Amino acid sequence: MSGRTDSDTQDDIRVDAMDDQETRGQAPQDPETDEQPESDEEHGTEDARRARWTATGTGALLALAGLAAAVLRLSGSAPALVPAAYALGAAVCALAAVLGSQGRTRRALWLLIAGVMIMAVGDQSD
Repeated sequence: MSGRTDSDTQDDIRVDAMDDQETRGQAPQDPETDEQPESDEEHGTEDARRARWTATGTGALLALAGLAAAVLRLSGSAPALVPAAYALGAAVCALAAVLGSQGRTRRALWLLIAGVMIMAVGDQSD
């Protein structure tokens, strides 16, 4: 044990590994973090598909819940504004579901928020 570190051999190993990856068509690893950089092509389509399904499913579920609440409030003794607010909120959430299925997930998210807020304001006026 001479106390000498093997840092100079580690650099040679890293350079050889980077050369091997470049010849195989892979992106070289960052020698500082030793992590493989992620490409947008690899995860982009799966993430987009998941976002579309989430926006569509959430919008449809909230639309059905809003319509059910509107029907229940309509049959009760609530003021007319309450079922109208639930129905309007359900319509906004249904529009968000349609936009989400077309890939407009950011707009769908904001419409979902607006639809739930409309339903909440209508419930508070009861």
